[in-house]
Amino acid sequence: MEIKEAQLEIASYQIIPLATGVFGLDGGAMFGTVPKILWEKHIPADSQNRIPMEARALLLKGKGANKTKNILIDCGNGKDFVEKFGDKLGKKFAQMYNIDPNGPSLLNSLKHAGLGVDDVTDVIFTHLHFDHCGGGTIWKDNRIQPQFPNATYYVQKENLQTAQNPNIREKASYLSPNFLPLLDSGVLKILEGPTDELLPGITVGISNGHTKGQQWVQISDAKNTLIYCADVIPTSAHVRSAWIMGYDLDPLKIIEEKTAMLSQAAQHGWYLFFEHDPKVDACKVIKNGNDFAVSDAFKLLA
Repeated sequence: MEIKEAQLEIASYQIIPLATGVFGLDGGAMFGTVPKILWEKHIPADSQNRIPMEARALLLKGKGANKTKNILIDCGNGKDFVEKFGDKLGKKFAQMYNIDPNGPSLLNSLKHAGLGVDDVTDVIFTHLHFDHCGGGTIWKDNRIQPQFPNATYYVQKENLQTAQNPNIREKASYLSPNFLPLLDSGVLKILEGPTDELLPGITVGISNGHTKGQQWVQISDAKNTLIYCADVIPTSAHVRSAWIMGYDLDPLKIIEEKTAMLSQAAQHGWYLFFEHDPKVDACKVIKNGNDFAVSDAFKLLA
């Protein structure tokens, strides 16, 4: 697949991908019932059947009318803590998920974008699985506290309730050190359902197929729309309707949700942004018979 380079500005935001850390997940789990001979053509597995996954956050760096805003969508798995501030979750956590200690980190990626933790004004969590929200808190001064001291954090009420009382399948993915300190600090704003405008130029929609109360994020202006897909469509390989994860709680629901998203993206030329693709930041899609396919794949430049 050819990957093009592009710069994007939408709704007075500079669109900046932030690599937060490469980790490994079982390839079979990431592709469910899709045979390995097919999915491995897209993302090859190692000797333990793990495939490399990026935990890619998105920075919306405000310009013009939004110059006071620096918005993060998701913030990775908390790799920075192990390296710099003590081990929040235990060293076995890093080993279990094959977190690369020499890979990128949220703090370094923010620094490369010209920002520090004090500059972040808002953090939108798609959901509270550890690989999406782990960078939101920090072990510092012998306690866990918000990573971004000046930010408001956003999450769906249903997802917070799920995280606080997880089902047996998701218990290992919802880790209380990642979100309870935010709740206790009063910085977590709880949303109930989709919003027409959460922040200028930004709306959220709801998906329940992967986990309850996941929110995908849409950034739009008169010319362009970008969807932060989160785990509705985790990689460019998952653009095909039936290619879903073994982690998805409701397979038929996630297929319905992603098909609706892909249909809109193909019809209107939207960009789809991938949180977990190890190489592709974003793409555009086209109809391919009764299914969908990537038309243009992009690496987005700051």
